[in-house]
Amino acid sequence: MARNRRLILSSPSEVWGLLSDGHRYQEWVTGTRRILTADPHWPAVGARLRVRVGVGPLTVDDTCVVRICEPERRLELEAKADPFGAARIAMNLVPWGGSTLFILDWHPLRGPGTRMHGLPVDYAVSVRNGMMLTKLARIAVREHDARLESGSVRGTRASQ
Repeated sequence: MARNRRLILSSPSEVWGLLSDGHRYQEWVTGTRRILTADPHWPAVGARLRVRVGVGPLTVDDTCVVRICEPERRLELEAKADPFGAARIAMNLVPWGGSTLFILDWHPLRGPGTRMHGLPVDYAVSVRNGMMLTKLARIAVREHDARLESGSVRGTRASQ
């Protein structure tokens, strides 16, 4: 299992706002080329997000299905990209003062990833997920700052 943690200097409700908009995943999920479809009831349990992912000229269509949804606290997805198998992606949002401790766990469920699971694969996934959380944090903080400037959020935060 690859696990990443990141303190995001935005509230859990602000971070959840990004997670609950399926059309915005390509902004922060590393490797996502475009969103093909997002169920209108995303991120309710059973909702699907179809995405095209890839590196360079190699692409594959992936489907993420919501398995667990606890708004502003927890979102668990099953990502399926045939022929590569499936993985569990668990995202937990822990309030930390006015910020969010974001914990991301990735674990292969089926396919070749289960046989290759171990230190090298976990390291590569951890690096990718770290880049992803950096993007998510930048977007959340930028939008938090924009709301502060417009006066729609009260309070201040330390700069990132």
